[in-house]
Amino acid sequence: MIVVSVASGTSVDALDVGVVDLSVRDDAGTVEVEVLASTTEPWPHDLRDRLLALLPPATTTAAEVCALDTAVGQAVGAVAAEAAARAGGADLVVSPGQTVHHEIDGDRCLGTLQIGQPAWVAEATGLPVVSDLRTRDVAAGGHGAPLAGILDSLWLAGGAGQRVALNLGGIANVSVVQPDGTSLAWDTGPANCLLDVAASRASGGAHGHDVDGAMAARGRVLPELLDRLLAHPHFALTPPVSTGRETFSAAYLDNLVGPDPAWDDVAATLVELTARTVADALAPYDVTEVVASGGGTRNPSLMAALARHLPAPVRTSDDLGLPVDGKEAVLWALLGFLTWYGVPVTTDPASGRPPRVLGRISPGADPLVLPPPLTPPTRLRVRAAAHDLPTTEVRSA
Repeated sequence: MIVVSVASGTSVDALDVGVVDLSVRDDAGTVEVEVLASTTEPWPHDLRDRLLALLPPATTTAAEVCALDTAVGQAVGAVAAEAAARAGGADLVVSPGQTVHHEIDGDRCLGTLQIGQPAWVAEATGLPVVSDLRTRDVAAGGHGAPLAGILDSLWLAGGAGQRVALNLGGIANVSVVQPDGTSLAWDTGPANCLLDVAASRASGGAHGHDVDGAMAARGRVLPELLDRLLAHPHFALTPPVSTGRETFSAAYLDNLVGPDPAWDDVAATLVELTARTVADALAPYDVTEVVASGGGTRNPSLMAALARHLPAPVRTSDDLGLPVDGKEAVLWALLGFLTWYGVPVTTDPASGRPPRVLGRISPGADPLVLPPPLTPPTRLRVRAAAHDLPTTEVRSA
């Protein structure tokens, strides 16, 4: 299948678009993946600002949630249609939606909400759409996040010792993969979300990020602030756990740093926080290798801090054939592919809960005809490196 995936993470910074060719060798139980294209498209107009305005401690209205559900669906439909056309056609679109709330109570997830009405995507592309990939896992007792462990357990299986996939998005998450492919994945805490707040406050702008880690490189770690950050109860929880921007919000950081802080020092402290919490989370494991992906890999200050704290070598997913900025696109394409073929999965294999087929499927222009279910695959092999499509302007929603 040729699968187009369009997603936005907790940073809400852009739409990540992937075109992925997936197939299964039934005799070997291997999913073969080729990344045909990977690109990033900006949100149209003020849509990012409106999405961020939903986050706590803000309040909103049902009318605004409805309008944003429509606008996100239209934006995803526009870029998905463009990507499918450039690829010469596609079979399926995966649109997980934009997470606007993830309700956590201790070690339990009570609910999760993603917006981006898939009907608009189906109308724009004429293709069937897999969406809402988190809620079934939550209903079955899981966290619905991180879902990366499903990809990582297939991708990193068979190595020597315990290999770790580390994603540095708005929130950092890890997957610890055993040689036999069993894995445990969880959110360790903030990565870019609080750094983006610091950069925005420093520049006086609404949104920003620490380009090339320059702020953190100029600053110094503030021990008292670091201690206050590390005292957050999330860091005392044992996996599997999840978190989001609802917990590590701009208001949370503002309350800790006080008025008129030295923002370079805050950035340096936040980099240290991410590196420390990732390292602490992995300390109980005999880690032989860490494979990093996500926007945080572009921050030299963060990568250097991780190298100092982690007990194993750190490399990027580029080295293993999955682009650091496109690995999430492959994840969503894989999850949609597994849903289409009726393959059940779980975010917590050690829980003993029966896995579930995730998501819902919206028909495209043609009647919906699903294939026979596949036997769950045991390995993932990357056939080729990514080839980027030219970046194009997102059409207005």
